[in-house]
Amino acid sequence: MNAYAIDLGIIWPALAAGLLVTATHAPLGIQVLSRGIVFIDLAVAQIAGLGVVLADWLGYEPQGAAVQVSALGAALAGALLLDWTEKRWPEVQEAVIGVSFIVAANAAILLLAANPRGAEHLKDLLAGQVLWVKPASLPWVALVTAGILAARFGLGARLGRTGFYLLFACAVTVSVQLVGLYLVFATLIVPALATRNFARGRLAACYGLGALGYAVGLAGSLVSDLPAGPLVVCALTVLGIALFTFGPAARARPS
Repeated sequence: MNAYAIDLGIIWPALAAGLLVTATHAPLGIQVLSRGIVFIDLAVAQIAGLGVVLADWLGYEPQGAAVQVSALGAALAGALLLDWTEKRWPEVQEAVIGVSFIVAANAAILLLAANPRGAEHLKDLLAGQVLWVKPASLPWVALVTAGILAARFGLGARLGRTGFYLLFACAVTVSVQLVGLYLVFATLIVPALATRNFARGRLAACYGLGALGYAVGLAGSLVSDLPAGPLVVCALTVLGIALFTFGPAARARPS
């Protein structure tokens, strides 16, 4: 009974964090896929992570306001830069996004090179520590999530390209610090990809897939003692393949 209570105390904040990330990333993922800029998530998330690393390098407290400001400022700057490049060179936007990701990733490595815990910081940025999400951080994340969803569904097409990039930067800044870069990308792309043939109920299916993927991955981590982040990524992917293969839209296609 005691062990069960301890496990539940660990898993519910992680699952809540996963559901909050899924809440914003499912609709944004559908939009990213339709725009053909799949790797924007990796680029903006890595740029936000660079902001976190820079604040740490400057000596600010890991959970302090300065780190959040640095991460958000870096992500917004990166989003505005990518918005500008899409206006100027739309035909090579995906390549520009890839270069942005590589530059931000290597800049973070350089900043962490002199840090004795640099490898650990880099691992946390990439794979995340979703099982160690603090319950106290969830209310403000929920508030930001509600604001992002209100803007996304309230404004819709009126957001425009620049508004989309800025909203995306805000969502990624919050999520990358909660669950890590790999999970941010998987949560954005896998549900959207798995449901791309759905004629109806696509967003609901994305939400269901995201919730189930996090639940299965986190439960598997508690049972196996393997890292939670990679297990959630694998669970999302396997479930996504199953949904695409056996989903209603797939069955409706002529053989």
